Amino acid sequence: MAVLVEAISVIIRRRAIDQKYAGGWAGFALEAPNATLCNDDLIARVGFMVPQDVERFVDHLRREGLDFLVNGTAHDLAVVDQQTGLTTECQWLEFARVPFENSGNVVSACWFFDEPRIAPGMHFRGEPVDLATPPGWQFEGSLSDRFNFVPTGEEKERLQFLRTENEVDVFLDRKTGQEVFVGRVR
Repeated sequence: MAVLVEAISVIIRRRAIDQKYAGGWAGFALEAPNATLCNDDLIARVGFMVPQDVERFVDHLRREGLDFLVNGTAHDLAVVDQQTGLTTECQWLEFARVPFENSGNVVSACWFFDEPRIAPGMHFRGEPVDLATPPGWQFEGSLSDRFNFVPTGEEKERLQFLRTENEVDVFLDRKTGQEVFVGRVR
C-alpha cells in the first residue's frame, strides 16, 4: 500500500509511533494537527502547505521521542515534497508519481520499502499499490489536480491576504488574479 503525498508531507513509521509516541497510534491519530492524516499498516502521512508548519510538527514529533535524522539519514520520519520527493536520504521509503485509479491522472505517493535495492529505480514489494488518502479526499480540486506554488521570498510581492476561513488563509494571487488557499495549523 502507499500513502498520498501532497504539498509537503511528513511520513512517519507506524512502528515508531506505536513504540515512542505517548498514547501510541490512538494518541497520535487523536492529536493529528489537521485533516490530512492517512496511513497504511507501515507508515502514516500528515500534509502541510507551509514549511514553518512542517518544522513545528517535526519538532513536536522529536519531543515525543521520534528521531528525524540520524547521521544525516531519515530514521523514524521523513519529509517529502509533492513535486521533488524526499528532502533527505531515507533507506525505508520510496517516492514516485503513480497512476491514480484508472483515471489517467497521476498523484505523488510514498510507500514503505526497506529491502535490498538491487537496481536503480522504484522498488515495490510486488503487491498492488493501493493508495491511502485522507477521509473525504477526492482528486478533483485537490493539490494533485491543481498544484500551485509560490516560491519562498515571493509571497509578500505576489500574495495579498484577504481573510481566514476555518483555519485556511485566503490570498489573492496578483500574478493570476485568482484566490489561493493555504491551510495552516494554528
